Amino acid sequence: MYNSRSFFALALVASPWQVYLELQMAITINAVTRTDLGKGASRRLRLTEHMPAIVYGSGDPISLTIDQREIRPHVDNEVFYASIVDLVIDGKKKAEKVIVRDIQHHPFKVDVAHIDFQRVDAKKPMHMTVQLHFMGEDIAPGVKIGGGLVSHVLNEVEVICLPKDIPEFIEVDVSAIELGGAVHLTDLKMPKGVELAALSHGDENHDTTVFSIHAPKVVVADEDDAAPAAEEAAPEE
Repeated sequence: MYNSRSFFALALVASPWQVYLELQMAITINAVTRTDLGKGASRRLRLTEHMPAIVYGSGDPISLTIDQREIRPHVDNEVFYASIVDLVIDGKKKAEKVIVRDIQHHPFKVDVAHIDFQRVDAKKPMHMTVQLHFMGEDIAPGVKIGGGLVSHVLNEVEVICLPKDIPEFIEVDVSAIELGGAVHLTDLKMPKGVELAALSHGDENHDTTVFSIHAPKVVVADEDDAAPAAEEAAPEE
């Protein structure tokens, strides 16, 4: 935690990018360089509670080994996938700033089988997948009054922004949606500096539905099917 004096001192001498990084809830992952490559080596690695990984972008790719205990606390936290991560390689004092670009889970264990990190360039916009948080579903008129059913067509969206502008999530207010109503990509309120990839070229043909409230389906029995059923149910005289 910063006291006010140290924060203002930092703000006076550091760049906005440095201030942003200092104020984040830093996630640090320790790794070591891996030289034993191949499927067999990766299999042996996993038997020792470690996992293979790689970091690439803006430099040479580096194969890594990471202890599963470094990753487990973060796997189920969506913030991990929308944060700048400090990747410390071989104990170096200067960590690499990276994002999680891809993660492969073990087919029947809770552990991660492989993870890809991408280096971050503070000056270059990047594509990121961000989760949607829907607010006000229970009080939406289409649900509370109309008795409608909600449909989450999208649960995440791809955005384009500078690393310092990556949002942890995007909030979608659906509290005013009527029965038969919907929320589209163009209805989303995006944070400053963040753009939806699907609409980045100004093409509203990609204005996908994000959320909707629809009436429950009512199954009506066919008359031809209903007549024999009524005859079978009639009591014999």
